[in-house]
Amino acid sequence: MEERQIAKTHKLVINNRKTSMVTGVLDVLSFDLNEILLETEQGMLMVKGTDLHVNRLSVEKGEVDLSGNIDSIAYSNTSQVNRSNDNFFAKLFR
Repeated sequence: MEERQIAKTHKLVINNRKTSMVTGVLDVLSFDLNEILLETEQGMLMVKGTDLHVNRLSVEKGEVDLSGNIDSIAYSNTSQVNRSNDNFFAKLFR
């Protein structure tokens, strides 16, 4: 039987490059005044800027509100990297 992958909802809203609301957040991996790294349903999300703050974090709902001067936002897909590492360790411990 074919198993279907259901993508979870992820939304990114930026207002005037000053505030941002992100849904579909799994974890906040790191944050400081210049960079925030979020793990989302759609991959890793890196927000760069100045005077960045995490104003609200709801892990249960998967929501994060950010503020500051947003200079750039970049996604990276790490699922392929994690799968290859899992295969390596699975083979190692067989």
